[in-house]
Amino acid sequence: MKASLGRCARGVQLVTSRSLGPYQTAAVRIGLAGTWLLFLLREFPHRQLLYGPDGPWGWSMARRLIAGNDAFTLLMWSDGRLWFEAVYALAVLASALLLVGWRTRTMSVLFMVGVLSLQNRNIFVGDGGDNVVHLLAIYLVLTRCGQVWSLDARRAARAGAAGREPWADRAGPVLWAGGAAALAAVTVLGVAGWGWLLFFWTLLTGQALWWWLGRRAPDGQAYLLSDVVAHLVHNGALLVIMVETCLIYATAGWYKIQGSRWQDGTAVYYPLQLESFSPWPGISGVLAGQGLLVLVVTYGTVLTQVAFPFALLNRRAKNVLLALMMAEHLAIAVLLGLPFFSLAMIAADAVFLPTVFLLWAGARCARARAGVVRRARAVFGRGADGVPGDEEPAGPARKLPVRPS
Repeated sequence: MKASLGRCARGVQLVTSRSLGPYQTAAVRIGLAGTWLLFLLREFPHRQLLYGPDGPWGWSMARRLIAGNDAFTLLMWSDGRLWFEAVYALAVLASALLLVGWRTRTMSVLFMVGVLSLQNRNIFVGDGGDNVVHLLAIYLVLTRCGQVWSLDARRAARAGAAGREPWADRAGPVLWAGGAAALAAVTVLGVAGWGWLLFFWTLLTGQALWWWLGRRAPDGQAYLLSDVVAHLVHNGALLVIMVETCLIYATAGWYKIQGSRWQDGTAVYYPLQLESFSPWPGISGVLAGQGLLVLVVTYGTVLTQVAFPFALLNRRAKNVLLALMMAEHLAIAVLLGLPFFSLAMIAADAVFLPTVFLLWAGARCARARAGVVRRARAVFGRGADGVPGDEEPAGPARKLPVRPS
């Protein structure tokens, strides 16, 4: 009994004392923002047809649909072309800034607004990966995804080295004040549903209260309590992302088992024969002609998806299946021409990547970046010595919290 109580106490202390998975949430942030940004840039020439006034799914039809499901989208506030371009530009800018981790808390909210606005404007555009982006964009708002690998983390580290208080920064409060003004105008005009207004006001009020308590009494009990709540919200959202990813694979695997083509081992053959899913017809034809390979891939896909949630109980098994699924998504991206679906799923899978691997990958990327910067400075005559101030902290800041502005 005492041992059980001790484990429970340690578990409670763990989830209330710090925000878990800083590198995993950063990887999800980078993967998700990068996926959506690449999609928006690729579809930029077709944006008016997909989500704008020129699309077959007209503004009036979308408005009737949204009136029934109360979905959130800025594009229902006006059918003007200029308003659409502004919303699309906001989505691109928020994705880019969230990718590099600039004011991650603010950008995560704007990123979610951009994703929901475009996807809910035309729900008939997508390949399955849009659903993953849709859900992760909402969950990411509740996480502290800028603890590492972000401009926020670098700013906090430099502030600590210079002996400055993290609350001395003013850009974050200015951004949130502008958000408060915009949200107040939206509330007065009544152009958004009350559920979404309550959600946004809760986010805004919680952030303002956390910032004010940290500025007035960073060692006080009220601020410590608010930090505990922030840890719980982050860890809860991280758990939801993990459960959501497991549900995606489990449901996909169990539904496949019920299909006759998956049972006889020929299911993979048929999409390779579809012209719309064959960007490389020659390669698809060769693979489709290998009966044993088709059989192995078909059964292997089902087994991997069904077994993955259970493999989380064993670290080695989880890492092996995770590598197999990521390889499978890369194959889908190349062979079936679904790059954004694959990137979205890989971004969701990143929540399960081991910290050791993420640290190794981060160090390699940092060295590669430093080498590029040194060579660039040498070419432009600035010298090829080290790049001062570009060091990334080895882990999340402990003494100086990263202010998620």
